[in-house]
Amino acid sequence: MSTAVLDTPPAPEAPVQSFTVTLIIRRFDPDQDTEPRWQDFDVEMFPTDRILDALHKIKWEQDGSLTFRRSCAHGICGSDAMRINGRNRLACKTLIKDLDISKPIYVEAIKGLPLEKDLIVDMEPFFASYREVQPFLIPNSKPEKGKERVQSVADRARFDDTTKCILCAACTSSCPVFWTDGQYFGPAAIVNAHRFIFDSRDDASQVRLDILNDKEGVWRCRTTFNCTDACPRGIQVTQAIAEVKQAILMGKR
Repeated sequence: MSTAVLDTPPAPEAPVQSFTVTLIIRRFDPDQDTEPRWQDFDVEMFPTDRILDALHKIKWEQDGSLTFRRSCAHGICGSDAMRINGRNRLACKTLIKDLDISKPIYVEAIKGLPLEKDLIVDMEPFFASYREVQPFLIPNSKPEKGKERVQSVADRARFDDTTKCILCAACTSSCPVFWTDGQYFGPAAIVNAHRFIFDSRDDASQVRLDILNDKEGVWRCRTTFNCTDACPRGIQVTQAIAEVKQAILMGKR
């Protein structure tokens, strides 16, 4: 005679515990402030929340005047680069649980670019440098009708790393030379030049090398690795700059 075995119901999962986090944000309103000021906010958060979630909660529930950029919220658009506890990061990729929540979390705008309001800077100087290196394909000939420009896997791999740039400015605004110089192209512009300098389909690599062989070009880099550490996409920025320097010296890509 068989005996029916009753399934034991699973134990209920313990609810995820929330906790209170203090964010100290560097605020600046050009209509009211002569200098930036720090303001603290206490926010109820969960371990899987991100700094961007905390900023949204502050804006929606505590202070609607808080101003910051964001778009995709998935680390692709690069809109929400800011300094978090003294390091350049994307707010949408920085998990609360990865920070020391026993202490206040400091949030401020990235450095080296004109501050407009709160966590927003004027990105035009950054994009001006980007445009100056001609970051687009410049071929001398047209592909065959109905055909693509053929490229080997090895040729594509040569510049694969620098195709990952999302123009967030985290690398450029982490560079001490960019903070103080004001004219330096900056790491992001050089990375995007690298992407086409080493593209076998492009015929204007020497033009870009000449542009970067300038007193405000690659030779201003001091190889501090700040840019590589700051890149949210893991691009080996310092290596790319070194490769551009070598191409200038060797006269070839």
